[in-house]
Amino acid sequence: MGYKILELDPWLSSFEGDINLRMDRLDRLKSRLIPRGGGITGFANGHLYYGFFRDGENGYIYREWAPSAHQLWLIGDFNNWDRRATPLSKIDGETWEVRFTSERDLHGSLVKVVVKGDNGTRERVPLFIRRAVYDKAINGYNGQIWLPRKDFEWTDSAFDPAATEPPLIYEAHVGMATEEYRVGTYAEFAGRALPWIKDLGYNTVQLMAIAEHPYYGSFGYHVSNFFAPSSRFGTPEELKAMINTAHGMGIRVLMDIVHSHAVRNFDDGINEFDGTVWQFFHSGGKGEHPAWDSKVFDYGKPGVLHFLLSNVKYWLEEFHFDGFRCDGVTSMLYHHHGLGENFDNYSKYFSMATDLDAVNYLQLASELAKAVRPGAVMIAEDMSGMPGMCLPVEYGGIGFDYRLAMGMPDYFIRTLKERRDEDWDITKLWWELTTRRPGEKAVGYCESHDQALVGDKTIMFWLADQEMYWHMDAGGQSLAIDRAIALHKMIRFITLTAAGEGYLNFMGNEFGHPEWIDFPREGNGWNYHYARRQWSLAVNPNLRYKQLLDFDRAMIALAKAGRILERDCARLVYQNNDEKILSYVKGEYLFVFNFHPIASYPKLRIAMGERGAYAPVFTTDAPEFGGFGRVLTTGEYRTIDFNGADCLSLYVPARTAVALKKTR
Repeated sequence: MGYKILELDPWLSSFEGDINLRMDRLDRLKSRLIPRGGGITGFANGHLYYGFFRDGENGYIYREWAPSAHQLWLIGDFNNWDRRATPLSKIDGETWEVRFTSERDLHGSLVKVVVKGDNGTRERVPLFIRRAVYDKAINGYNGQIWLPRKDFEWTDSAFDPAATEPPLIYEAHVGMATEEYRVGTYAEFAGRALPWIKDLGYNTVQLMAIAEHPYYGSFGYHVSNFFAPSSRFGTPEELKAMINTAHGMGIRVLMDIVHSHAVRNFDDGINEFDGTVWQFFHSGGKGEHPAWDSKVFDYGKPGVLHFLLSNVKYWLEEFHFDGFRCDGVTSMLYHHHGLGENFDNYSKYFSMATDLDAVNYLQLASELAKAVRPGAVMIAEDMSGMPGMCLPVEYGGIGFDYRLAMGMPDYFIRTLKERRDEDWDITKLWWELTTRRPGEKAVGYCESHDQALVGDKTIMFWLADQEMYWHMDAGGQSLAIDRAIALHKMIRFITLTAAGEGYLNFMGNEFGHPEWIDFPREGNGWNYHYARRQWSLAVNPNLRYKQLLDFDRAMIALAKAGRILERDCARLVYQNNDEKILSYVKGEYLFVFNFHPIASYPKLRIAMGERGAYAPVFTTDAPEFGGFGRVLTTGEYRTIDFNGADCLSLYVPARTAVALKKTR
């Protein structure tokens, strides 16, 4: 009997052998890794064995995974950085260990490990270090023994991530979440950003740049220390307190986890830690990511699987994260990393280019996350459309819950760059909004952090450009700003209501945050001007940013009250490319969008397929949202018979969207 994925998508029937192959490999891999009668959670315990631990009142144990190293020595402020004072001994084929005592408490002590290997003798940050801190004197990082005497006291036992509604995600970066010209902290995020997120109605926060990374401007995607939360933002306990606070507000916290590659740094990172490339990575060119200047993991090695799966479990257990947005999944799935590939037929997913080791790793990671934290949310950043990515493993899938609908931001940015308003392709828009793999869920979004980076533009900046600097005052008049505000609202509203079973917004974009993101670097004089969020703009009643903020809050409230994301896929009821009209039904809600720049339709007839009555409940044209108040939000519209069809007759102004709810 075949896997259920074949029933859901009959087009896969020609590739049944490929589906069976990846499932057979998964079964064999589990047999190799997991003792009989055990489970995947028992395998992923590297963080409970490697690293630093207390051994009695004054004793300590330090273990390191370095299979091919010739010798290791622990150095630090506790032994005056003496390279010969604290040698480790190899206790099995892969593990080194030292037990030692200290009259003073070593919590907070700075350490490194000297590794003698085939690549020479180097001072390294321990692999499983729980905290790494920058040292200006060496222009690099030291490890820091992190063994507080008292465990953090969690108060979130009643929080159940599975009980939370479909994800309304607020993508955020802790360091950028301050208006000051500096790096923000976990504590500030808990005190300032979380109440903001709660007030707007989002139920999930997705945190970038959590694992330690040497270069701030990498946005956290060049990880050096996989078990160390970034010390730029505070201590591990402050991160825990932030997550605990979020849970108290009913907000899920997802981590943007990076297992697709690693920073190539030697001293700060894991590259050639034991003296060999192949401890973690493929050898030769296969181990080099051609686009990211980073190292590519070899997911076929049990030691690599142990390291990465332990990392998954660590973040879930130690910090109570509620799941992951997994970065670079497309890059993991294919030996060509998806670069320059057009995934235009199914054979592209089942070929020699597919990295089956990575497929199996992702299956294990999704299974592990669900086992460790029931209700954990797994989101894949996959632009290739790999079949089964968001189907359960037992169906023959990879086990994620959602994939990011990465085609949506590409569509909107491309449309804004290349087409006049009157030339928008409404048919293409509908296809982008609704095309998904059978049985699989997506997180819809019109822009994320990617579109805000220097060199690109946010949607609001594409729409308004320099007019934002001069004409965002509430009392002013500007046709360019009127257009920008109208389309900004419509784009976000149609994405939320039709593009997926979840929704994502990058922080600040809800109110059309001006300008781009550019981290402090030599090229900009190490300036933080573009690496922060100007929250004050959004709450200033004299600026139109507040209108966009109020709209976003109301839009999210409608989605939650109407359970829009939980409804079946949107059903098209009217589409006209010349009129620029798109209308669809989700549950008892009817959505009507008029993207035409100048044409309003006083009696737009929409065939509903059945008799009924509808009441307007929401419009992008409301004056409080920067609109012109042309749409009535009271009363009721009844279907009328028009040429034998039950039709609604509606007034839909130019550049306006209306939501109506069926009343009978």
